[in-house]
Order: sequence, then C-alpha cells, then structure tokens
Amino acid sequence: MNTDRSDRGTPRVGHVKEVTSLTNPIVKDIRSLAQKKHRDETRSFMAEGLKLVIDALDLGWKIKVLVYAKAAKGKPQVDQVAAKTVAKGALVLEVSEKVLSTITRRDNPQMVVGIFEQRYRALRDVRPEAGETYVALDRVRDPGNLGTIIRTADAAGASGIILLGETTDPFSLETVRATMGSVFAMPVARASVEEFIKWQKSAGVRVVATHLAGSVDYRTIDYKSKPVVLLMGNEQAGLPEELAREAGALARIPQAGRADLLNLAIATGIMLFEARRHLLSLDAGA
Repeated sequence: MNTDRSDRGTPRVGHVKEVTSLTNPIVKDIRSLAQKKHRDETRSFMAEGLKLVIDALDLGWKIKVLVYAKAAKGKPQVDQVAAKTVAKGALVLEVSEKVLSTITRRDNPQMVVGIFEQRYRALRDVRPEAGETYVALDRVRDPGNLGTIIRTADAAGASGIILLGETTDPFSLETVRATMGSVFAMPVARASVEEFIKWQKSAGVRVVATHLAGSVDYRTIDYKSKPVVLLMGNEQAGLPEELAREAGALARIPQAGRADLLNLAIATGIMLFEARRHLLSLDAGA
C-alpha cells in the first residue's frame, strides 16, 4: 500500500495520505459535513467507529474517505479496512489525534471514521409484504429521537423508515451517532404528505396512527392481516388532521400518572414491539 506523506497537493485516490494540518483542504471538507447544506451538496455523511465502518462496507455502502488515527495503524482490522477502501478506489487518511478530534468534534474521538455516500430509497419502490412493519414519521425534529427510532426499528425487525415533510436529517452526525450503526441496516425513504397519502392507498397497507383522540387500545389492533405502517406525529404538534383521517386505526397507549405524552422514540418503540409480538404469535401458531 503506497503512502503519500505530504499535506500539500492533490491526494491520490486509492492511496494512504498522512495528514497533520488542521488547514488541510480535505480536513476542511470533512469538517463541513457538520452542515446540512454541505452534506446535501456532496450527498455525503460521517460515521464514527471501526465496527460501523466494517458493517457499512459489508452492507455495500459506498465509502468515499476512510480516516484513522496514526495510533491505530498496524491493528489488523484497521489495516484490513484501509486495504479494502484502497481497493475500492477511495481515499485513506492517516491523521493525528488532534485532527481526528477536530473532524469529529469530540475530545476523545473514535480511532476510525468513514465518509459515506448517502442512500435514500424511493417511496414508489417500497412495496410492503405480509408480515412487514414500517414506520412513517411526520416532521420529526429531534436528531436523537430519529436516531433512536431507526435503531429501535432495526432491533424490532421493521422493514424501513418513511420520513414525511420537513424532518431532521437522518445523516446528521447526531442522528447517525444515535442509530449506533442501524442507519446502515434500515432503509430510509423521504416523501411529502401528499405522496405518502397517494402511496398508502395503493400499497395494500394498514396505517396505524397514534393519536391523542385515539379510541383503540394499541394492543388490540390487527397487525397481522396486512403489512403495517406505524404513523407517528411530530414531537410537539402531534399528527395533523390530514394524516390522521387517512389512518385505518387511531391508537392510544394507555398511561398512568400525570404525564399526558410519551417521548416520540419511546412511543414508537412500544408500537414496534407490539407489532412484533403479534407477528411472532402468528408464526408460533403456524
């Protein structure tokens, strides 16, 4: 594996370049991924951690740049990932811990970082099948909530996430961190409310929405006869009427105590695992 030791000049793709300067243009570009505008323009995002990078490569995600700390050089898994990245014609950077801290905005950063190409699934290509569960999120605002929902959907065996309207970016650093790697395993689609309404009418799904006015206990809903889309509202405003009236069932999660609203990620998790419980009972009875 060839190594370019200069901080100057055009990096040679498919080679390892050692970088020590915070003013290096490649470092500046990577740091710019903290801004949504730059992520959108380059269709790129950052993921931290050796395991996440390995998982992403195993799942076929396109890597653009691999960054690792000089202290990690010589570790078998790091060398293997670097070799695989070079073989794919992507750039590998060996950097100081100071540079890595600047890139990740952490005092104690992970030793390996990957820059990947964003991937969205077109809603028209989502064709739910029997036994599948999807989550549709209306204007989710909090990156931590979105990341936790993606991670929980992965754990519950869901088949995908559908983001409606102006949602937070699933590829922001905060969201990717909160997914703990599930961003690479969980397909994500984006759509307007109008596109979603049109799609759900032809997709053969049962839309189950949580709503303050819900009259059906979430445990009694039919999750088995059709593929299910769990429709969850915005953290503050809840579900708008135009979406609520399109749902096949408005569900409520019975609560005790003084709290009137559950955290969005918690409520979504409850619904996901209830759907999973019903589907598992169906499998057990088969």
